[in-house]
Amino acid sequence: MSRVQNENSETKPSIRESNRTKIIEAASKIFASNGYTGTTVQQIAEHAELPKANVLYYFKSKEGIYGAVLSEILSLWNSCLDDATVEDEPSEIFTRYIFEKMELSRTYPDASKIFAMEIIKGMPYLSEDMKHNMSEWFESRVALINEWINLGKMQAVDPQVLLFHIWSSTQHYADFSAQITSLRGEAMTVEDYDKASRYLATSILAGCGLTPKFDIV
Repeated sequence: MSRVQNENSETKPSIRESNRTKIIEAASKIFASNGYTGTTVQQIAEHAELPKANVLYYFKSKEGIYGAVLSEILSLWNSCLDDATVEDEPSEIFTRYIFEKMELSRTYPDASKIFAMEIIKGMPYLSEDMKHNMSEWFESRVALINEWINLGKMQAVDPQVLLFHIWSSTQHYADFSAQITSLRGEAMTVEDYDKASRYLATSILAGCGLTPKFDIV
């Protein structure tokens, strides 16, 4: 019986999920390094230490793998801002959000790099459902920020610009990590990320008339 046939007779979900996770993690590394066009299924299989046939058993094609990676990235980026409501305090939410985004840049830099490349290329492989969900999320968070402003909970700012500012400031530490390491002469430590997070939270929230709540992070 072939290796692929063995996969078809799997009875343990943990084996299937383990292999899918290995493939997605391997693909993330290769896509981040080589981009979509420069990546092959064979490269992903070798990095995942699985036969190419097994990789294609789970995902059918390179595009299928890439779609799964993008979906995993968007799921990974779920944050405190997702479920924030008008009753919440914006100073607390934004402080936590900035720290969460910085932590993701530290621990999952490949995810940020892949998504940045996808956006730069005009989102050719992002599914219509993903695009729709992103738009709905963005519009709902803009509306929430406007509610906070109308209630006097924060200074009047452009909610769209505020979100773009947070994303660009925090994701810079992942997308341009090589430049940061080169200029510093060494990679950033956990303590360095914490200092940077505190600076970003202080400066960004000041523009909203808010004071960061460091005691909650």
